[in-house]
Amino acid sequence: MHFEILVEDQSGKVALDILVPKIVGADHTFIVHSYKGIGRIPSNMRDCKHASKRMLMDNLPKLLKGYGRTQAGRLGFPSLVVLICDLDDNCLRGFRQEFLAILDSCHPKPRARFCLAVEEGEAWFLGDLPAVKRAYPNASDSVLGSYANDSICGTWERLADAICPGGSLALSANGWQAVGAGKSAWSKRIPPHMEIDRNLSPSFCFFRKTLMAEIGIIEETP
Repeated sequence: MHFEILVEDQSGKVALDILVPKIVGADHTFIVHSYKGIGRIPSNMRDCKHASKRMLMDNLPKLLKGYGRTQAGRLGFPSLVVLICDLDDNCLRGFRQEFLAILDSCHPKPRARFCLAVEEGEAWFLGDLPAVKRAYPNASDSVLGSYANDSICGTWERLADAICPGGSLALSANGWQAVGAGKSAWSKRIPPHMEIDRNLSPSFCFFRKTLMAEIGIIEETP
């Protein structure tokens, strides 16, 4: 099985390049494609006129149409497109319906699954607190212990409060470039210590089960 994985930023790619092999093993292939933000789905499902901006949602109709044509031309080569993005403050059901509407507009339709990180990608790190502590031994136990998995609470800020001197306020005071650098550092340091079977983030577990179902390790996720 081959997986084409679409993520909204470079830090997500860094983390998934480490995590996906832990899930699918060495017998399957994957490519993680990163974009420069989430963007928004174009009106009327039209292709983005500014593809060079590389915003994920802006380019999604065009991308899925292309994957549909590619898959149709390679019937003997099983592949799956997996879209991963942060839920942020969007409605989960409404967000998923938007994705499915794009998929239904493709002819031919690609095989694709949608996985949302609830609330943000850092929720997947916080789903494995032992991994966070191994990567950052001085992380605050009280901050980590107060986190409820996949809660809408300002997830990256909670992780920053646990592991950064001065917490999220000190990090954000230096601007979004510093926040991005912090997220990139977390994506490199925490995933090598993560155990995929102990993660308590429901959205990570859904992503893991999605990939495992495709390679036949578990039954199809409903």
